[in-house]
Parts: sequence; C-alpha cells; structure tokens
Amino acid sequence: MSTPAHPLVARARRLAQDLLAPEAERVDQEWVPASHLEAIRRSGLLGLNAPVEYGGSAAPASVAREVAEILAGACCSTWFVQTQHHTPVQTLANSDLPVRERLLGPLASGELLSGVAYAHLRSYPRIPVRVTRERGGHRFAGTVPWYSGWGLNDVMLLAGVCYGGEVVFAFVEAREQPGLRASQPLRLAALTAARTVSMELDGLWVPEEAVALRAPHDRWAATDRRKTLHASPAVFGVAEAALGLLDEDTAGPLRARLAEVRRAAYALADGPVPQEEPADRPTLRTQAYEVMRAATTAAVVAGGGRAMLLTGKAQRLAREGMFLLVHGQTEESRRAHLNSLAASVAPAHGPSTGRAATSA
Repeated sequence: MSTPAHPLVARARRLAQDLLAPEAERVDQEWVPASHLEAIRRSGLLGLNAPVEYGGSAAPASVAREVAEILAGACCSTWFVQTQHHTPVQTLANSDLPVRERLLGPLASGELLSGVAYAHLRSYPRIPVRVTRERGGHRFAGTVPWYSGWGLNDVMLLAGVCYGGEVVFAFVEAREQPGLRASQPLRLAALTAARTVSMELDGLWVPEEAVALRAPHDRWAATDRRKTLHASPAVFGVAEAALGLLDEDTAGPLRARLAEVRRAAYALADGPVPQEEPADRPTLRTQAYEVMRAATTAAVVAGGGRAMLLTGKAQRLAREGMFLLVHGQTEESRRAHLNSLAASVAPAHGPSTGRAATSA
C-alpha cells in the first residue's frame, strides 16, 4: 500500500491538475494572473517553510522539493513568482530584528506576497547596489538588473552592500516611489509571464526597522553558495513534465536516469554540511540539467512540426528548461556546467587528424 501524500503535496497536485497546467500555454504568452497566486495562497503553500507559530506549516525539505517539482512542471512562470516568496520567509524566520514580528505572520499566511532583489550580490566585488548608512536607516543606490513579480508582489526583500563589505537586506514596498523606478516588463525568451523588470535606485530611503539581515558578504556568500550548487527541484519538475509527452519506450530510460540523479542530489542536500564542499554538488546539478535537456529535446522531436506552435507544450517546456539553465547561476556553477559541456563532446582518444588511419 502506498503512503498517502503529504497534505501540501496533495494540494499542489490538485492546483497543478485543475488550474496551472491547463492554463500554462496561455499564461506563457501573457502574464501570471493574480488569481493563480490567490489560489496558491488559499492552498497554504505560501507558508510552506514558515514557522507553525506564525501560521506556516514548517514542512520538511522533502515536501518543499516535491511541491516545487509539481508547480514548476505544471507552470514554470507561476512557480517562479511564488518561489521568490520563500526566501523572505526564511530570512525572517532566522532573524531576531523587529521586522520579524511585523511581517512574518502576514507573509506566512499569504496576506502579503514578497519578491526578492538580491541576486546581484553574487557579482561581488562588483557592487551594483550600494547602501549608505544614515541616521535612522539606509539609502540604496544603483541598479537591480532583475526583479520578478512586479505588479504582483506587495513587498520585496532588497539587498545591497555597504562600504566595508557588509550586506544589508531590508523590506521595501514593491512599487514605484521616490528613489525607486522600474523599467517596463522585459521580453524574455522564457518566463516573460513572470513580469521581470530592472530597477533604478536613486537614494531610496529604507528605515532601520525594515532591515531583516546584516552580515559580512563572505559569510552570506558561503551560505548562498551551498544553495546555488544544489540541483533545483524545478529542473526535475520540468523534465518530468516533458517525459509525460513521450511514449514509454523513449521515456523509460530517461525516467530511470532522472530518478537516479534526483535521489543522489536530494541525498546530498539532506546530508550534513561539510567543512569543504564536495565536488559532486556541481556535478549532480549539471547531470540534472543534462537529463532535463534530453527530456525536453525528446519532447520537441516527438512533437514534430506541431511542437513549434506557441500553443504546444513541448516548446514551452524546452524554453522553460533554457531559463532554468541560468536560474541561480554563479560564476562557479557556470564554469562547472561549461566544463561539463566541453568534456561531453571531446574526442575519447585525443584529437582526430581528420584522415582515416591506414595499416603499415
């Protein structure tokens, strides 16, 4: 007898089957509708990793991963907007600053939806967003290259770097205001529906009571690095959705390989934090990409010319897979992926001369 699914997993499956997947091609060509996010809020999934005492579920990592796989496989654009919300929740759950009591409850319940604006910290020592301390707060200046969920989120977790290398994370209303101007939504090859903009910050004032985290950049980066080296559940979700478009003769070997990589990646993620990062973290991340790429390519090939229609599921999944190749990318993960791609086409026995060998 199979074990019943966790209630949050069951809710995610119902959402995927009844709402997200049937609407995915339309959403891909338009915008993520607020009604999708309202449905996710009502399901309790926005409080997935929030503490129980603040209205959340404090779900184990295995449940959070399975929910992410389901949502990403059904509609990657909707998954991407809502997944931003979980980092602010975790940041507040680990914070001892006053903003925790003000915002953790509303974020855990989904009363407020949050986005994130901190990926630019990964370009350090280049500093796209500079923070200057002033009495009673901070001023943020610079450019946030990517911010998703504009027009959907209520607040954002904004980060920048102070002189001396300290990072500051603070909550800001996700709207235009003095010192904050957003671009028009960017037209992207995939996930345009997630409403991604760039933001210009010109002395945006943030009061001290909005700050959720301060840390030396090196300490923050060490934690962030571990997260970015893991294989994303969304990669497995998109790959699984693509396999569903194939006959079993084609899907079977790919599904077996996907399960193998998933088991290894999640076992590593659940293991103890080592003193030194094992080399197989980026290897497994790259292997997950390879299986996803094979699955989405196979779905396009199997679909033939129909797969090129924008109403076709295969082309959408292939483009979403392309997006996931660069999602959460760092210089380290980029280099590991490029090295793997180069090695995969290298001659097995040295360079070829281009002429057939002849016996003496």
